[in-house]
Amino acid sequence: MKALLWCVLVVAVLFNVSTSFAFDGVRQVLFSVGSGVVVLGSAVGLFLMRTKRA
Repeated sequence: MKALLWCVLVVAVLFNVSTSFAFDGVRQVLFSVGSGVVVLGSAVGLFLMRTKRA
């Protein structure tokens, strides 16, 4: 599960960066917001799945 979340995180970050170059206007904003939500969701998922150290 962690590996999947890491892959989703990396792909979403790369997609977010590429939208700046590929799209303009409202379409770029919508894609950036959507991929940002995916980035935040996968980052929170990874944070919640971390192992606790004593």
